[in-house]
Amino acid sequence: MARPEPIRLRRSTLGDDVYETLRALILEHSMRPGDRVNIDALARELDVSPTPVREALARLESDGLVRKRPLAGYTVSPLLTPAEFTQMFEMRLLLECAAARWAAERATSEQREAIAMEAATSLTPEADDPDGRGWHAAFTTHDARFHDLVAEASGNPLLRDGLERLHVHLHLHRRYFPYAHAGTTVEEHRRVAAAIGAGRPEEAEEAMRAHLSRARERQLPAFD
Repeated sequence: MARPEPIRLRRSTLGDDVYETLRALILEHSMRPGDRVNIDALARELDVSPTPVREALARLESDGLVRKRPLAGYTVSPLLTPAEFTQMFEMRLLLECAAARWAAERATSEQREAIAMEAATSLTPEADDPDGRGWHAAFTTHDARFHDLVAEASGNPLLRDGLERLHVHLHLHRRYFPYAHAGTTVEEHRRVAAAIGAGRPEEAEEAMRAHLSRARERQLPAFD
């Protein structure tokens, strides 16, 4: 699993560092869905003992990003099947529409401002990013942050935690995200943010429902 540049570990504790590094490699598809995980090879690459790698993999298994099978070790979780993808969006429609409604009712002024600022973020491809990878990563970060801010503003930590776990599976599909529709996604975010900012629960809920329903339709062609 050789990579062009060495991976530098920066976090305050080694265990967290290894976890965050492996998580990023999975979400970026450097470790691809279905790949077997070689603990000893990863330990050598990261210049650590196998112990923090095993600990990180246990956390990633809890996140749903890797799977452990008896006598076979760990593999990177596969992409969702069409049925699982549909089920994920059914859950998102239940939870995130409620989150938007509650955010419109409960958000502090600081939270409303943060949501509005995130929704107003302007993302355009850079001239020195010909394949769009940097822009895609920036858009992915923006999208995840916007939805997390709404969940946080709902005032329900359990709901926010549940959504974070759902979004992990969505991130595995990011390579197949229809980036040509990013502008539409941003406009939908802004409608949600406007309703939350104005304290209109029903409008916020409906704006989020419309956004998620359209997002599901935009992403379904990835399975063709």
